[in-house]
Amino acid sequence: MANWSVLGSGITGLCIATALCEHGEKVEVIEAPHIQAASYFAGGMLAPFCEGESAPDIVVQNGQLSVDWWDKHIVNVKHTGTLVIAPARDVSELKRFANMTINHEWVEPELIEPDLESRFSQGLFFPTEAFIDPRLALQELKQNLRDQNVHFHTGSPLGKVIDCTGMAAKRKLKNLRSVRGEMVIFENHDVKFSRPIRLLHPRFPCYLVPRANGRFMVGATMVESSDDGPISVRALIEMLSSAYTIHPAFAEAKILETGIGLRPSFPNNVPQIIEKDNQFYVNGMYRHGFLLAPVLAIQFIEKFLG
Repeated sequence: MANWSVLGSGITGLCIATALCEHGEKVEVIEAPHIQAASYFAGGMLAPFCEGESAPDIVVQNGQLSVDWWDKHIVNVKHTGTLVIAPARDVSELKRFANMTINHEWVEPELIEPDLESRFSQGLFFPTEAFIDPRLALQELKQNLRDQNVHFHTGSPLGKVIDCTGMAAKRKLKNLRSVRGEMVIFENHDVKFSRPIRLLHPRFPCYLVPRANGRFMVGATMVESSDDGPISVRALIEMLSSAYTIHPAFAEAKILETGIGLRPSFPNNVPQIIEKDNQFYVNGMYRHGFLLAPVLAIQFIEKFLG
């Protein structure tokens, strides 16, 4: 019989279950049928210093711990850094971003990504940041747990409950809100990038993340909304326009997928571990799931089992 029942198999639930297993605990993971976790639609950027542009200091500090954690748990962490660029008309955004962040250097973008050629005169390079393919990472964490005899099922919990269900916990966590994120995956073999690229814009900043086999993911929107319907036309146009701004060859790309995720967020956009009604909640990852879920898992063990 399991000592712990982790509710939810998104990034938070899998990290918590992994930490419990490593601590020698018996764990089961209870999945919600037919529900796709918000982390499935994530960019997978491990970019604590870039997040410092808008996130509290604790996100930057704790996020720095996650890269080592991922290195120990999955095979394909890419340590290529992050490149931040802006069109000439928005160079003030680049300077503002530099003033709000640390651990970067001013660069000529084409020296970091040759396929940018001479399209951008200056950029910021964050050399210590990394990224992963979130879907492959989720699969690998899940398989690692199964290899340790962790049972995944959709039935009732048998152990002490740790709820990692994101917005499904809204009824119990009244101050939890949803922040809608939208993304596009497309395929283009004419352009090659080795790292995430953030394109700054005063109204619509976005990021582009390379995936395998000529695929790229573009994500951007942070809409205060609980609407889980299909992607909006406005968001799709703006994301594709941003991709075209990064490189015009993307105009010939094939769109493979669009998607949305409702990111669970507390008022300060910092995740929390909450003990309430004889069970635990680990929630509020906002857009920092892959960056902070490992840290919350470590903190849970230290606080309640250390």
